[in-house]
Amino acid sequence: MAAVGIVVALLVWMATLLLISIWKHIYSSWQLPPGPFPLPIVGNIFQLEFKNIPKSFTRLAERFGPVFTLYLGSRRFVVLHGYKAVKEVLLDYRNEFSGRGEIPAFRVHQDKGIIFNNGPTWQDTRRFSLTTLRDFGMGKQSNEQRIQREAQFLLGALRKTHGQPFDPTFVIGFAPYNVISDILFHRRADYNDKTALRMLSLFNENFHLLSTPWIQLYNNFSGYIRYLPGSHRKLMKNVSEIKEYALEGVKDHQRSLEASCPRDFTDTMLLEMEKEKHSTDPVYTLDNIAVTVADLLFAGTETTSTTLRYGLLILMKYPEVEEKLHEEIDRVIGPSRIPAIKDRLDMPYLDAVVHEIQRFIDMIPSNLFHEATRDTVFRGYVIPKGTVIIPTLDSLLYDSQEFPEPEKFKPEHFLNENGKFKYSDHFKPFSAVCLF
Repeated sequence: MAAVGIVVALLVWMATLLLISIWKHIYSSWQLPPGPFPLPIVGNIFQLEFKNIPKSFTRLAERFGPVFTLYLGSRRFVVLHGYKAVKEVLLDYRNEFSGRGEIPAFRVHQDKGIIFNNGPTWQDTRRFSLTTLRDFGMGKQSNEQRIQREAQFLLGALRKTHGQPFDPTFVIGFAPYNVISDILFHRRADYNDKTALRMLSLFNENFHLLSTPWIQLYNNFSGYIRYLPGSHRKLMKNVSEIKEYALEGVKDHQRSLEASCPRDFTDTMLLEMEKEKHSTDPVYTLDNIAVTVADLLFAGTETTSTTLRYGLLILMKYPEVEEKLHEEIDRVIGPSRIPAIKDRLDMPYLDAVVHEIQRFIDMIPSNLFHEATRDTVFRGYVIPKGTVIIPTLDSLLYDSQEFPEPEKFKPEHFLNENGKFKYSDHFKPFSAVCLF
């Protein structure tokens, strides 16, 4: 009898849980965008194919429309699919949805930095970082010279292979790493530097881990699985190691800081920290500076490195594109001088190829999570504060109305009938509010 009583109690408990879940869902979602009905505890996990999240979003958008609601566990998401919806969120509602959705795998950063920061310091840190990066050459001639100089080191490293097969992952990765490192720390690394190689390895591994089904599962159910073994532990260990590397660099700069002559991005942030030393709630602490530097080094290195590697792979697969590209380079630049940014105006095919590579590889299909900073009315729906917002960039980059046959690599997607470069408003490979 006791066993029967336990079973009955368990069934009553489960039924009660289900009824409470149904009631809460009906009560809380009557003004939300439509979406599939969530199950207790797990939400809509069974409506998603974790190995191909973009495909799942496309399928759900076809059923529920360009704005729909999902639950992963108890966490609420509103997904935007298609050009009009994504543009509205990223541009017209950028302040309302400017928060950063929490990424538990990066909880070690504790609301610091600029990529995964969902704390009160994010906007100030981002604004100051943008200004400082521009002051140290981003988008200016001084940065062009920095890139040209590093390109010569890259060519030297490639020549040392003597035409033999090699893994380009870290050889190519050193170039963007050194460009960013020069801005952040006023230093570059040799292409056999062990510390730099370690950082490149960690960046590459983290970029891969972030796209795996397990990490996506962990980021939505961390409360249940954080103590289990799995790749989330490796990712968090890597994140901590990268942060420690950045922190050591910041401390080295602090020891040799000269207020009258800031050498780089890190010095400038340290001087800002000095201004706040009597503040009871400072924005610029050693920890925040270190995480900001780590964010910039990771994002600036790995996105560029991955794009370059995919670019090489694509040109190998499409030799006719490589041949046409080579002809334009020979005609405009020739063999005797270094390319310059001004050459871009005379090289529409190169411009189109670079854009098409970024469109085709669709590096960040679902963008970084955003978050509603206040209760917001969007397209007649009420989106509560704290709701995670997912603008699906792949729905722009693979829009067949804008890019005919989007699954094919075609530089012509960015060329007009006269062979001139044609920009597309759908081209948002890293989001309209990305730092870079």
